[in-house]
Amino acid sequence: MNTSTKPLQIVIVGSGFAGTMAALAASRLRHEKNVSPAALAITVVSPEPEMVVRPRLYERKPETMVAPLGDLFTATDIHHARGMVDRIDRVAGVVGLRGPDGRTSTLPFDRLVLASGSEGFKPPIPGLAEFGHSATALEDAVALDRHLHLLADRPASPARNTVVVGGGGFAGLEVATEMPGRLHEILGKDTQVHVIVVERSPQVAIAQVADNGVTLDDGETIEAATVVWSAGMRASPLTAQLPAERDHLGRVIVEPDLRVPGAANVFATGDTAKAATDSEGHFAVMSCQHAHRLGAFAGHNAAADLLGEATLPYDQPAYVTCLDLGPDVAIFTRGWSAKAELTGHQAKQVKQEINTVWIYPPAADRAAAYENVHAARTVDF
Repeated sequence: MNTSTKPLQIVIVGSGFAGTMAALAASRLRHEKNVSPAALAITVVSPEPEMVVRPRLYERKPETMVAPLGDLFTATDIHHARGMVDRIDRVAGVVGLRGPDGRTSTLPFDRLVLASGSEGFKPPIPGLAEFGHSATALEDAVALDRHLHLLADRPASPARNTVVVGGGGFAGLEVATEMPGRLHEILGKDTQVHVIVVERSPQVAIAQVADNGVTLDDGETIEAATVVWSAGMRASPLTAQLPAERDHLGRVIVEPDLRVPGAANVFATGDTAKAATDSEGHFAVMSCQHAHRLGAFAGHNAAADLLGEATLPYDQPAYVTCLDLGPDVAIFTRGWSAKAELTGHQAKQVKQEINTVWIYPPAADRAAAYENVHAARTVDF
């Protein structure tokens, strides 16, 4: 325990799913051990005290996919610092902070939880940065939505009515299956729209993007006024400032309690961590499902480490997916073998509950928030 008048400091980088849960978990353990917030301070650093609900950015009105956190942080005695962390000095125990006004400062820490998430990966395909869109970050999703609405001002043409989605993974399919409905609302229900998914493979991939379509690497061209890139994520570049080994996605390969090897005062969580979920060789994926639980363990362990308590090894043996496939269709699977349990309308109802209830932060009530942390760390699907 800290016997000086200077409070111990836990700094959490990011207010996404993992960062928010980490802050709440640290606050919960502090409360359980009757430690004053004046003795153990918890600070979350992010541009705003809010959570971007990124799994919903493929939907309509992406600007509404933001959940405020200010009242929740107040209820649980968590500080918020506006800004972005651009430097980690694990030896000195400080992070470099760039505020909204561009001014720089430092923030000391005794334990750091890196929960800075991930960002969309765009390969150096000619024209992609200039003409491509994405729905992996809030500002990008808003820009895509604005672009779609501006299509109504263009003359009707095959290109105007066509969307090419680069990437046929989970996120790409959700973008693709949402597009027909969005385009019909904007262009008219009788408009014939086309959504084409291009999946990277040895046979065919997008080679070039222009303002009027794409060229595939086999020479075929597709006229399209809208190109959405959804082919992969990479961990926050802050992981490169830590001494540990990283995987091909840039994630830190963490110890069982999510500590960063070679940096005893740093824990990595959420999309910044490659963490074993069980003893069967499975690892957490970049998803809110894993981020919730990873955050709960990381925050608990950061606080436990400072309070003289044993840290806990992360585990998450249960794994489910729920893939949105359009207005009234989804598929719900369980296990790493992706065994389908629900399809069609039933699965869609589950997906809607996930998207509108489960993935949102808890109520701004101390008891409810702490119960949510307990569930995140102990309850499996």
